[in-house]
Amino acid sequence: MSTETPKAPRPESSKTEARKPRGLPDRSSADIRATNEMMRVIQRVYELYGFEPVETPFLEYTDALGKFLPDQDRPNAGVFSLRDDDEQWMSLRYDLTAPLARYCAENWQNLPKPYRSYRAGWVFRNEKPGPGRFRQFMQFDADTVGSASVAADAEICMMAADTLEALGIPRGQYVIKVNNRKILDGVMEAIGLGGEENAGRRLTVLRAIDKLDKFGWFGVRELLGKGRWDGGEAGKGDFTKGADLDSAQIMRLETLVRNDSTIWSADEEEHGLVANRLEAENTNTNIDQGFAELNEIRRLVQSAGYGPDRIRIDPSVVRGLEYYTGPVFEAELLFEVKDEDGRPIRFGSVGGGGRYDGLVSRFLDEAVPATGFSIGVSRLLAALQALGKISTETPEGPVIVLAMDKTSEAMADYQKIVASLRSAGIPAEIYLGSAGMKAQLKYADRRNARIALIQGSNEREKGEVMLKDLILGATLTGIADRTEYLAKQAEAQFAVPLSDVVAKVREVLARHR
Repeated sequence: MSTETPKAPRPESSKTEARKPRGLPDRSSADIRATNEMMRVIQRVYELYGFEPVETPFLEYTDALGKFLPDQDRPNAGVFSLRDDDEQWMSLRYDLTAPLARYCAENWQNLPKPYRSYRAGWVFRNEKPGPGRFRQFMQFDADTVGSASVAADAEICMMAADTLEALGIPRGQYVIKVNNRKILDGVMEAIGLGGEENAGRRLTVLRAIDKLDKFGWFGVRELLGKGRWDGGEAGKGDFTKGADLDSAQIMRLETLVRNDSTIWSADEEEHGLVANRLEAENTNTNIDQGFAELNEIRRLVQSAGYGPDRIRIDPSVVRGLEYYTGPVFEAELLFEVKDEDGRPIRFGSVGGGGRYDGLVSRFLDEAVPATGFSIGVSRLLAALQALGKISTETPEGPVIVLAMDKTSEAMADYQKIVASLRSAGIPAEIYLGSAGMKAQLKYADRRNARIALIQGSNEREKGEVMLKDLILGATLTGIADRTEYLAKQAEAQFAVPLSDVVAKVREVLARHR
């Protein structure tokens, strides 16, 4: 029988648990620097095409977002919303296109027309997060507002191709795929899904076909029919309700959008696009206009030197958003990466867009056609890292000046040293903690510093500073020969007159670049 006194229960901590909401990412310094480097390249290409920057706020009045209008009590699911002090609903932007439409309408009289702009920023989706699926992510858009010309759509496709190549993605490892929503809308009209009363089912059809790359045609067929279970069979996982089409309707859609559909004639230079796999009764004005516009895009991009290896007509591209009205585009990467189980998979889409001639007109009494393209920043960054085009290594840290003496006089001397380095364009900082020398050197290592500068009382009296090459110093433990060790040690740590600090720091930094 134990005679130990039972321990008193540990009191509950009053500290707040450190945790972030699901689906909202933290970003490291390496990720931010790599993203900024990539976005500078994208910006240069966009500006080569004459686009100029504009910025819209994170919050918009919910009715301005269009797709998510308020119901009786609160906005529909899909957006994060709050009520302003004047009782009006506001929502975090779902994408960058709807806010641009509001901006253009509000400033239409003062904008050059057509208005060509680009924007980068965070967007938010109030959806269930999962692997690779975030509630907050960044997009980089470019749009031409006020032009109905198919040339504007062709130009967007060419700019998307140029952007990927400027980022170092070789020709043959990407393609800009182009289709036209008028063709699909025409087919849906022909199979009985026209009219306002079928708007919801048409959107379900679009979203289903947009998942062709993810689920294959078998999964898409389920979504076009009764619905699909995430687990692959009835009763497993979540159930997504389908569009409730019958087998004949699904077959006509399959004829159009399957990847093996042939919509090029035998002699595409002479005849262009033909609907040779669409049944005759499907032909209508929408389909005819859609093919005519695709033909014109093909002609324009080929005349500018962009062949089908870079920009290609593809009937499987539909884009799941409701507001597209004409040509739609998808930027797809063709190289393979390994999935979580080590299986090779194609990287897939990193951006897309299309023509949306109705968004701006919602606010104005005139027709305002528009077209644009959006890059998924995080996904494209992951692709560039997989290709080795952008470094994932921790960036070089600043020169660290150790605070060996915390007196006011000594700290003033340290400030002079870092000021001279910063004036020369060399990042530098003084250690501002309270730890000793060993901990300060550990701090320098964690900051990925190449150099530490040490000045104690002896060095100060001599007008010197001790320069420690941290990269070279880390290799000393592997040297067995004493003579070689002493030579390398003298190279890794040596005294420098204060007047020569900048030059010597530059010299050591150059060793490791």
